[in-house]
Amino acid sequence: MKTAARLGRIKPSPSTAAAQRVRELKSQGLTILDLTVGEPDFDTPDHVKAAAIRAIEAGETKYTPVNGTSALRDAITGKLRERHGLDATDANITVGGGAKQVIFLALMATLDEGDEVIVPAPYWVSYPDMVSANDGTPVIVDCPEAEGFRLTPERLASAITDRTRWVVLNTPGNPTGSAYTTDELRALAEVLLAHPQVGVLTDEIYDEIWYGAASAASLAAVEPRLADRVFLTNGVSKTYAMTGWRIGYGVGPADLVTAINTLQSQTSSCPSSVSQAAAAAALTGPQGFVQDTVRVYRARRDETVKLVNDVPQLSCTVPDGGFYLLVNCQQALGQFTPAGTRIENDDDFARHLLDDQQVAVIHGTAYGAPGYFRISFATSTDVLTEACERIATACAALTSSAPSV
Repeated sequence: MKTAARLGRIKPSPSTAAAQRVRELKSQGLTILDLTVGEPDFDTPDHVKAAAIRAIEAGETKYTPVNGTSALRDAITGKLRERHGLDATDANITVGGGAKQVIFLALMATLDEGDEVIVPAPYWVSYPDMVSANDGTPVIVDCPEAEGFRLTPERLASAITDRTRWVVLNTPGNPTGSAYTTDELRALAEVLLAHPQVGVLTDEIYDEIWYGAASAASLAAVEPRLADRVFLTNGVSKTYAMTGWRIGYGVGPADLVTAINTLQSQTSSCPSSVSQAAAAAALTGPQGFVQDTVRVYRARRDETVKLVNDVPQLSCTVPDGGFYLLVNCQQALGQFTPAGTRIENDDDFARHLLDDQQVAVIHGTAYGAPGYFRISFATSTDVLTEACERIATACAALTSSAPSV
């Protein structure tokens, strides 16, 4: 069967490929320390699961409105008001099968061939491919570690053209964990106010896995003058350990939301009714689970950062949020493994960790960050400690010249 040309523009997800490779190796009897997984290792809170069971028992298993149940929409508006002081109506809210679907539909609803989307790098692996799949052109803007992996006003201004349709801001970000401060968002907003054709897609899926004293800043709240151009996306997957429930949402201009809902009506019709009941309970119920898990993540983050920075060839900055470290491995490039293989790039380095020490990570080039690799610390402290010890051993085995045969 002939496939559409657009498929040629899309690469398989590197994180999915890495997870599949780990499963294959485990099926061979190998013990793999997996640091690739981008989902919480905690179970969904009991009160959330109970809400889903009640919904099933009450027969809430039919189609819902395309933009979600009224209970979930009310929960979303309440969360936005509580966290950011934002007011939204039903006309501003769309609910989908995960934030990923909502982002994809937003791009599908707005991009024509040749339209440009500014994607700061490092980036979540799916952004460029989702843009390309919808006939847009991803414009990758390098945001180096020296600048906190964040987009600066100068870099933003230089990337905007007459064809720019969107700027993507993932804050806190995957894979870096970096986030924008209120002042940094204001500075970006000043640039955007001069370009009324440019919308801002803010991906805030990690906003509550946050290590700062105050809540993570959101552009929609920081600059009300951009209210008609900001499309805020979020969901329950990361904060409430609900990745498999597949509920995400978007909040933005009514005309965009209407277009997204039209597309959803012709694709999935609506999100799962049972998952929506669970998501409403997550957003409105006790929040102790969030506070408890963030404390655990913080301890894991601090310990893993220390262990990584103790390895001579490696370094990493401390993330503001999320559960990832983006580790700089550039000092290891050009060195040789005990088998005589030269480490040419970060993909080679990640492969060395897997082959030599059975530690699975994702190479940074997948995120637009060559010379780095990503660690997820959404796993136990014991696994993280042993994995870092193995990574140190793998690095110690590298030599500056090829071993003699």
